[in-house]
Amino acid sequence: TENPYERRFSPYDFNGGTCVAIAGSDYAVIAADTRLSSGYEILSRNMSKLHKLTDKCILGSAGCKTDVDQLRSVLDIKMKMYHHNHRKTMTTPAVAQMLSNTLYYKRFFPYYAFNVFGGIDEEGKGAVYSYDAIGSFERTPVTATGSGQAYIIPLLDNVIAHRNRLDEKRDLPKEEVVEIVKDAFLSCGERDIYTGDQVEISVITKDGIETIHFNLKAD
Repeated sequence: TENPYERRFSPYDFNGGTCVAIAGSDYAVIAADTRLSSGYEILSRNMSKLHKLTDKCILGSAGCKTDVDQLRSVLDIKMKMYHHNHRKTMTTPAVAQMLSNTLYYKRFFPYYAFNVFGGIDEEGKGAVYSYDAIGSFERTPVTATGSGQAYIIPLLDNVIAHRNRLDEKRDLPKEEVVEIVKDAFLSCGERDIYTGDQVEISVITKDGIETIHFNLKAD
């Protein structure tokens, strides 16, 4: 008992989950499962990973739930300050840049949150942004993050982004994209224990946001 004890503490926990965002010609689809896990325990089967920032954009976050909640609070406060100062709502590209700045500000003790961000821009076109943990981001046609990223990205690259294909690319209607997202999450849930229970799919258009829930495996 005289020897020194070693104590380990991690400020982070990985709570799993998968988020997907897809940009269309005049819409954006953003989806995430609703399972909240820690290790081999399911803590909740109905925890939304999507967070509406304006009527034209939504943030999807996987990672550590406490950090995700804190990040959402900070973003909401910044959005309110912008609205009070400028008497207008932030555009989607402006919110995307603000999210990058917020993450980069915490780069030495990062938010353990892996984000996808989707909405429609001032021209009414679908805009999707992919992020790393410290704010590096790019606009991209499709993106995914979280525990099931490796299972979903190859499918979306082929079916949505049309990479390495010789047949003619066509504009997919949002209804077809929603069905592809359902299939993608069903496949992901078979291989990833942190993805399951339900997928929440939000379709963003100039007319507003429509949300669909689709049941996945509960085991």
